[in-house]
Amino acid sequence: MRAPDPVLVLEGVSKRFGGLAVIEDLSFSVKHGSCTGLIGPNGAGKTTVFNLITGFYSIDAGAIRLNGVDIAHMPSRRRIRHGVARSFQNIRLMPHLSAIENVLVGQHTRNSGLLGVLQPVRLVPGNRWREEARAALVDAGLGAYERATVGSLPYGVQKRIELVRALMARPSLLLLDEPAAGLNPAETELLREHIATICRERAMTLLVVEHDMQFVGALCSQVIVLNFGRKIAEGAPDAIREDALVKEAYLGTDAEQSHAS
Repeated sequence: MRAPDPVLVLEGVSKRFGGLAVIEDLSFSVKHGSCTGLIGPNGAGKTTVFNLITGFYSIDAGAIRLNGVDIAHMPSRRRIRHGVARSFQNIRLMPHLSAIENVLVGQHTRNSGLLGVLQPVRLVPGNRWREEARAALVDAGLGAYERATVGSLPYGVQKRIELVRALMARPSLLLLDEPAAGLNPAETELLREHIATICRERAMTLLVVEHDMQFVGALCSQVIVLNFGRKIAEGAPDAIREDALVKEAYLGTDAEQSHAS
């Protein structure tokens, strides 16, 4: 049986800001239903890659294909409707709204036109959008916070609500930008378990930027490592931990010395 085509493919992608090359000739693919980590030291270009995939930045060279379609020159709003959703390193929830209202916002990408945009927030008791949002919160273990104002909730709970909101778009590719940042160990483990459940039960395809290597190793089957905008390694988490170039990038150890020892 033929394996499914990759959900995401980057081929020779480059991006410059003025005279500074921030991404250079970057190529990688993300398999259908997989959870792939994108790691590297600060300034390696990880969030820039997310911004190129989502269309916040335009590429200077190369191709970006989502489900076989080149989206490199597609407007951001069309990429979202084509199947890309993301979370952010800094929470982008609306703090004055309740948890369920924030989740309802995530459904807007599945509607078109003014009426479609307004449908999820219509105050109708049997509104299927509201029932779907409520069920999503319950599935995530967040049902108790449905009516709570988001700004009053603990940071870890807000992170999990943001993930639920991103999932409401029913993406084929979900980009998570440092989902465990700012969380304590217990909150991190809860989030990791929730993400793992999503991958397992929904066959969701994820690309995760994260500094917590224990989190990445427990969650991801494949890891891509960037340094100064270039891919320096790719493979299973255990292999990446022992890679000389990766050790050099993170620890400053000399790669040749690492090979020799």
